[in-house]
Amino acid sequence: MLNNLYQTIWLVPCYALLGTLLVIPWSPGLNRNLGPRPSGYINILLTTLAFLHSLLALPIALDSNTQYSSFNWLETANLTISLDLEFSAVNIIALILITGLNLLAQIYAVGYMEMDWGWPRFFSLLNLFEAGMCTLVLCNSLFFSYVILEILTLGTYLLIGFWFNQSLVVTGARDAFLTKRVGDLILLMGVVALLPLAGTWNYTELAKWAQTTTISPQTANLLCLALIAGPLGKCAQFPLHLWLDEAMEGPMPATILRNTVVVSTGAWVLIKLQPVLALSGITAEVMLVIGAATAVGASLIAIAQIDIKRSLSYSVSGYMGLVFIAVATGLEEIALKLLLVYAVAMALLVMSIGGIVLNNITQDLRQYGGLWSRRPISGLAYLVGATALVAFPPGGGFWVLSEFIQRLWLEHPMVALVVILVNGLTAFSVMREFGAIFGGQPKPMTVRSPEGLWALVLPMTFLMGIVLHLPLLLGIAGLLPDWGSFNLGLISLLLLSTLLGGGLATYIYLNDRIFKPIILQPKALQDFFAYDFYTAKLYKLTIVGAVNLISQLISWFDRFIIDGVVNLVGLVTVFSGQSLKYNVSGQTQFYALSILIGVAIFCFLILL
Repeated sequence: MLNNLYQTIWLVPCYALLGTLLVIPWSPGLNRNLGPRPSGYINILLTTLAFLHSLLALPIALDSNTQYSSFNWLETANLTISLDLEFSAVNIIALILITGLNLLAQIYAVGYMEMDWGWPRFFSLLNLFEAGMCTLVLCNSLFFSYVILEILTLGTYLLIGFWFNQSLVVTGARDAFLTKRVGDLILLMGVVALLPLAGTWNYTELAKWAQTTTISPQTANLLCLALIAGPLGKCAQFPLHLWLDEAMEGPMPATILRNTVVVSTGAWVLIKLQPVLALSGITAEVMLVIGAATAVGASLIAIAQIDIKRSLSYSVSGYMGLVFIAVATGLEEIALKLLLVYAVAMALLVMSIGGIVLNNITQDLRQYGGLWSRRPISGLAYLVGATALVAFPPGGGFWVLSEFIQRLWLEHPMVALVVILVNGLTAFSVMREFGAIFGGQPKPMTVRSPEGLWALVLPMTFLMGIVLHLPLLLGIAGLLPDWGSFNLGLISLLLLSTLLGGGLATYIYLNDRIFKPIILQPKALQDFFAYDFYTAKLYKLTIVGAVNLISQLISWFDRFIIDGVVNLVGLVTVFSGQSLKYNVSGQTQFYALSILIGVAIFCFLILL
């Protein structure tokens, strides 16, 4: 039976697609008598089936070699496009992660969206996310990976704009969609250009082609730079990072998926394309610079935010920057481990914050305080997620980041120091949020703030157990590094960065004698970080300004030149017609005179 589940693992995305269709009868626009709630329970049931299918197939996958399957999707005279699938232990672990987090997010949504009538639309979009991501991890084709990324972009737009009656929500959804489209368009150019060079879009065949190809360095550089553009936007890397901040306008249960596994889809495609990207040394350097700049910059920006959801979103960009560094330096296994550890830790942080935002109806950190005595479960969950995200033993983040800097130190010591710096900044950021929310004295907005409904607490508590046991699970799977091979001095430096960053934030934000909010001097420095290095204004002065200027020039040319010529022809036609009507008298001599004048003008124009 288990072998049959492994052979039919391609059915996992179909559970989610079926759930998306089955919610239609409960849509308020079609049926106002039954109510929308059954749509949520149906999707939870189908996601549970998808999770169990993936979980039961894992033992067979661990004992089996990678298997491949292919279906012809389009076949013409000179082009054949096939849907290629890959079944391996790594893929099925990814399926378990996606379906498991979606199941917890859907249970969480039962409490968070309790009074919302948009259940059918919301749960169908969550399952669209699940179906797309499950198909992506099984897909062994770059072309279909691009198609799925486009579907996920659409799903992101629809989920961010879920409460479309709010202006900020509409603006955030629009900006997120357009920002991603920039990277997607360039990625499409790379996908199309790759086929005539390699003759295939299959990842396995692309890896073989990359080992033997003799394309010129210029072609390789342009091709690989185009291929990283899409993941650049998906992972919210500079300069296409602002969309994730604006995506926080969507419902919190959707944020659980978007801030964990959805942003990781771009990194997954990068890892699959790594053999091709290795053809271009410039591309590796660009990825390294972008990843390091985003990791450091986003971590600094997160510290300066007063909106809790904005602060978390910039931490997401920072961690994705570390994944970019891992891929750029050829450490794909560590990149996958980073994605796993990060996904469960960030999901726990979002869950613990979501219930607090729902009860207190504010996202301003300055209005929080004293919630440890009122919401100890949420506070404990936040601490577990925060310690797992950074290098704090024995959490999963400690083991993965330790192995990461060990490998980097051999060839890229300066990059290893960047990772240590980012770890310290992230530790400061998450503990700053903890101190501002749970520490100090209660404030007017937090005086009455009990723990949320069971649907909010249950998935959060279950995920907290998973995060605590993740190092044990990694050890059983043989994925933990050998402690004896560690450079103790380097690991001590990494641990010191965690203690300094987290300890300093704890001292500042749990100390009632220090006035808060903290004001940096000069104030311009704080504004520089708080306003995201003024990136939005830079966009308006450069890209938006250039597009606006070009649009105005085109409008002027169209109005005064194109329309002017057309209007001139029209006026000449009207004038000549009005003039000729006076010759229509029925007398032959007038017609002959008109013909002679016309011939004379025609000859005159020719002679000119």
